[in-house]
Amino acid sequence: MKFLKTAAAAAISVALLAGCNDETTTITNPVEPTEPTNVRFATYNLSFDRSTFEQLVAEMQITASEQEALMTKWFAGTLTDEELKVAEKVIQIRNVAAVIQTERPAVLMMGEFNNDGQGENQDAIKGFRLNYLAVPQNGLGTTSTEKKMLEPIQFAYAENFSTNTGLLSEFDLDRDGTVALPGDAWGFGFYHGQYAFGLLSQYPIDTANIRTFQDFKWKDMPGETNPTITNCEDENNPIPDGMKCGDEWYTAEAWAQKPLSSKNHVDAPILIPTEDGVKTVHLLLSHPTPPVFDTVTENNKLLNRAEIDFWNDYVANSDYIYDDAGVKGGLGLDASFVVMGDLNADPESGDGFLDSIQNLINHERVNVQATDGVYAPNSFGSTECVADGDCDYSTYPDRITSTFGLRVDHAIPSVDLNIIDSGVFWPATFEENRLLMNDDRVGKYGNGKDISSDHRLVWIDAEI
Repeated sequence: MKFLKTAAAAAISVALLAGCNDETTTITNPVEPTEPTNVRFATYNLSFDRSTFEQLVAEMQITASEQEALMTKWFAGTLTDEELKVAEKVIQIRNVAAVIQTERPAVLMMGEFNNDGQGENQDAIKGFRLNYLAVPQNGLGTTSTEKKMLEPIQFAYAENFSTNTGLLSEFDLDRDGTVALPGDAWGFGFYHGQYAFGLLSQYPIDTANIRTFQDFKWKDMPGETNPTITNCEDENNPIPDGMKCGDEWYTAEAWAQKPLSSKNHVDAPILIPTEDGVKTVHLLLSHPTPPVFDTVTENNKLLNRAEIDFWNDYVANSDYIYDDAGVKGGLGLDASFVVMGDLNADPESGDGFLDSIQNLINHERVNVQATDGVYAPNSFGSTECVADGDCDYSTYPDRITSTFGLRVDHAIPSVDLNIIDSGVFWPATFEENRLLMNDDRVGKYGNGKDISSDHRLVWIDAEI
């Protein structure tokens, strides 16, 4: 953890960020270091799932001085009802920024960072960088009266990615008789761009070689078939009119077009300077659908498994894979990678099929010491959550990454990456920054998305 030394340091930090090029560029000759580089890779579901993209943009464009004015009134208890709604969003964003400033990743996969659907509008991600990450946050929590100001953090490179969430199909995918959002989007969402994800990096992103798989069809994965109605006698979930037990859920036309990815699958290479030259590490980013909310089929369970299996096959360089540019094949067998994201899958428990995530964390191309060994990320906070009965029991309670008691957030490195440390940011009650996770004065419940997120930042340190 780094703390701010002087006000001048903050001003310099903001000036540095303002001078950065907001357009991602490829740098072929970054300055070479004289010793091994330690790189922290982190994944964090930020829970910025606002009701509109414009709402998130507006919140991210609130300046630091405007935030302070709101917080002064919050502490004094003089906010109007409308001001309180805004202030509580500012508290959440500030606390998320404080978590990031505390753990200081060099590379950050941001889940549930809404965008315009196409990943073209940069206003929200730019505002987050300038008005929150580049501003000193209180490491004890935004709502703490005590102060321990953190050093701002800069990311010179950023990427948004297009998403299938909220992208309306032409089919009645949920079989309710109408074609409308959110149930008939290719990925669940009330508008195109909800639940999207983005990437921040202190290293150049090799934009020319990014591969996306938004349009890869579910039917084109070997062994996958159109889901069928299997829950046939459930009075709470009746079979839709005109269908019967055993019927295929999607029409032939819908199944032919159904994408595998509920959001997107992205291979984003970054370029890291080392003693031996530039090292490329492929960031494999995704946020599979949660394996819940099924009714008469196991659509979501099956899709979650397939979305994770995609990475199992991709790192094995399977030849059936094709990207959105039509390039075939997976990842080269000599390539370094980190699979990053909220995969909505716990290898030990939960509602989903366990085989895909178990296969991934134990894949022959994965450094299992960082997934199921001594460097598997853990925290005191999750263990305490289980002990207090607030989280479901897990085989490994110290590895939980969500308030609902599952280990669903992952940073999975390739076997050639030397992992030297890892962690989950989840302060226990006896740790000083607990207010970043829990404060009964904020929102309806005073935890989860009210105060920061219902997920925890997960990180690994690689010596490169």
